[in-house]
Amino acid sequence: MASVLEDPALKRHFKGHKDAVTCVDFSPDNKQLASSAADAFVMVWNFKPQSRAFRFIGHREAVTSVQFSPVGHLLASTAKDRTVRLWTPNIKGESTVLKAHTASVRSVDFSSDGHSIITASDDKSIKAWSVRHQRFLFSLTQHTNWVRCARFSPDGRLIASCSDDKTVRIWDTTNRVCINTFMDYKGHSNYVSFNPSGTCVASAGSNSTVEVWDIRMNKLLQHYQVHSASVNCLSFHPSGNFLLSASNDGTVKVLDLLEARLLYTLHGHQVPGYLS
Repeated sequence: MASVLEDPALKRHFKGHKDAVTCVDFSPDNKQLASSAADAFVMVWNFKPQSRAFRFIGHREAVTSVQFSPVGHLLASTAKDRTVRLWTPNIKGESTVLKAHTASVRSVDFSSDGHSIITASDDKSIKAWSVRHQRFLFSLTQHTNWVRCARFSPDGRLIASCSDDKTVRIWDTTNRVCINTFMDYKGHSNYVSFNPSGTCVASAGSNSTVEVWDIRMNKLLQHYQVHSASVNCLSFHPSGNFLLSASNDGTVKVLDLLEARLLYTLHGHQVPGYLS
């Protein structure tokens, strides 16, 4: 296994936020790391030694998520202040404010071509926005409770979302309709993610589970009970063979999807864990 996946080891840590960090994301060139936090700041960290971090001020309440555009020339963030911001990730840190949600915005995701973003909100909606024209495009509104997360499929033709209504929904972006619904009666999901091939969706459960769904056959493929508290975030390895999960139990787990087993447990956080 060592040739496929090296044993994880802590490389570096960054300090600068004044409250809980809610999300992190690597830039496409892996030269920067963006972070959002409950202190209402967005920060961009440079990996060059002795390089200063950028602190972006604009949001008025806790920032809930942050993501670089596919080519790295923009940074999107969402916050409890009901706004979405598009930042230029340089020393000036100028931003454009996008307003349409009527409650806290929880997540943001760029389409793979960088032309659009989608946001998920406590107003029970998912909204799509044009990046170039910096304007609202459309809403998806069939969830009946807070929407925790919404993500594009790799080809941009589908959207996966999860809500406190205990459903994971799959949406067709062309027709703007829900084409599939997965129900979990034991708890809601905090996060969803497509695998690199776009054939499966993984969900991070508030009931401490990780589940992988096949969206072509509409069935549950794998169910993991490896955490002891709510799972906050997921990330597929680019090969699609491994899945990382971060939890309120303070650990990050690495799952081997081919063998359907837990591969590693990473300790080091004293508080709930989140992923890039």
